[in-house]
Amino acid sequence: MSADLDLATRTLGDDGPRVVFVHGLFGQGRNWTTVGKQLAEDGHRVTLVDLPNHGHSPWTDRLDYVEMAELVAALLTGFGEPVTLVGHSMGGKVAMQLALRHPELLRGLVVVDISPSVYPLTGGRTDDPDEEASPFAEFIEAMQAVDLTALTRREEADAALAAAVPSDMVRGFLLQSLVRDGTAGGGGAGGRAAWRWRLNLPVLARDLAVLREFPDPPAGAVFDGPVLWIAGAHSSYVLDADRPRMEELFPRVRLVRVKNAGHWVHSEAPEVFTETVRRFLEAVERR
Repeated sequence: MSADLDLATRTLGDDGPRVVFVHGLFGQGRNWTTVGKQLAEDGHRVTLVDLPNHGHSPWTDRLDYVEMAELVAALLTGFGEPVTLVGHSMGGKVAMQLALRHPELLRGLVVVDISPSVYPLTGGRTDDPDEEASPFAEFIEAMQAVDLTALTRREEADAALAAAVPSDMVRGFLLQSLVRDGTAGGGGAGGRAAWRWRLNLPVLARDLAVLREFPDPPAGAVFDGPVLWIAGAHSSYVLDADRPRMEELFPRVRLVRVKNAGHWVHSEAPEVFTETVRRFLEAVERR
């Protein structure tokens, strides 16, 4: 992974304190558009980032949290001012790694439904028999199984994913990364436009275990700035057992659990999520 790789970004708002959003696995910066527009209307400059192998950013030959954090750090350095960094799931781990390595780049940190922990490859994190095991490997397998050469309509891909991805919300989220190049009459076999995934599915499939990890931060590293942790009340990604490590690395952490929400908190409870972030920003920017 090249240190000078350019990440794709989109910025909403022309001035004000900067807030940077980093998405999770299978996502892209556009996932944060609704929240970003509201914060921009409040007087913020909001930058939405596509991580490598996602969205419009380049593909790489491997996944690595520290290298992704360094790429985002290079982007933030170019802004010339501290930012509030918001990261969900995989993006939350990237954000934590960045905060522990480059604390001077941040005004504050918001981590969404992930902890600085190693997650199991199979099974759940609790003894609850009803806890849903991580479905991400099945999601990748289902996306790879879609015959893109035979695809004529997005609805066909939606139907093909339905068995492995029963949630309409999650399926719609994954399908945002299915795009068609060119127009009818050119670009694809038989004169049809060609479908493709913006996700680097082979690398994501091969290195999925890497995303379960949380690399050890530098010795003695602590981020002592303000940290907001937002977790879904129905999610097992942030447990009480995670608190000691969270507080060790991020001593000024405040945890908020959002009712009636799971892992995709910002999609399942958007109004509560946005208001929670807004109040955090008001507090951070008064300093």
